[in-house]
Amino acid sequence: MRVIGDDGRQLGVMSRAEALALAREQNTDLVEVAPQVDPPVCRLMDFGKFQYESAKKEREARRAQKEIEVKEIRLRPKTGEHDIEVVLRRARKFLQDGSKVKARVRFRGREITHPEVAVELLQRVANDLQDVADVEKAPGMEGRSLLMILTPKSSTKP
Repeated sequence: MRVIGDDGRQLGVMSRAEALALAREQNTDLVEVAPQVDPPVCRLMDFGKFQYESAKKEREARRAQKEIEVKEIRLRPKTGEHDIEVVLRRARKFLQDGSKVKARVRFRGREITHPEVAVELLQRVANDLQDVADVEKAPGMEGRSLLMILTPKSSTKP
């Protein structure tokens, strides 16, 4: 097997017994890093320290990531004018905070026979929010509701 020292330089090709003796002598672990190549590659390292540092890097990467939330606004085909304005203000705030917004128009009873009313309502939502949002998913039926997804424009993200 090919052995690499803990400082990164190659120590050459040697038998398993020789490599283990060298690892014991240097008070390190012999870790196989590339078993699929010929000859297999092993490295002398402090494996506990390696695991700790890799877990620490992973935690840091997870902390640096920003998770995008999806907020939902719900409307009905017969929603009043003032209520629509209130929902639009709330959606605008969600988008300015960097969240995606899922706009849903729920149908009850026979309202589903006139989906064009809901499409017009969602088009109005998209037009009123076009300065802060882009349409990610155009209005489409999903069960007994019409759904549209809006994403914040890149200039409005924090």
